[in-house]
Amino acid sequence: MTDQEFDLSPRVPSSVIAERNKLADEVCRELALAGLPVHRGDLDDSNQDRPGADVHVTPFIEGGVYVDWVTDAAFRDAALEIFAKGIDYSDPPQIVRHHKTIHDSMRSAILRILASAGFQAEEPDRHAHGSLIQVKGRRN
Repeated sequence: MTDQEFDLSPRVPSSVIAERNKLADEVCRELALAGLPVHRGDLDDSNQDRPGADVHVTPFIEGGVYVDWVTDAAFRDAALEIFAKGIDYSDPPQIVRHHKTIHDSMRSAILRILASAGFQAEEPDRHAHGSLIQVKGRRN
C-alpha cells in the first residue's frame, strides 16, 4: 500500500489566528447583545449540538470567521432523516420546508445584526460553505 498525499489548504500564521479569534469573540458579544444564544463551536466539541449561533475560526488561508445557525438536534435530525430518504424538491415535506425557513430567516437576521454592529459579513459560496456566514472584519 502506498502513502496517499492530501492536498490541504495552507494554514495562516498564529498571529492571523489570534486576530481571527479576537474577531470571533467580538462577533459572539454582538450576537449575545442582540439576545441570540451563541457559542464558539471551534473551542469546545461538546457545543456541536447546542442550538443557537455557532461561531468558529478556521486556520486556513481561504478561511476566517464563520457563523452558522444550529437548530435543536431532535428537530434537525428529523428533518435531515426525511431529506436523506429523498424528497420531491418541488413540494418538500413540511418539516423540511420549516427547517429551511428557519435557517434562511436566521441567516438573514444574523447578517443584518452583524452589519448593524459594524461588521463586514457576507454569504460565501453556498456550494462550498452551505449556510455559513463569513465575517471578514469590521467596516472602516
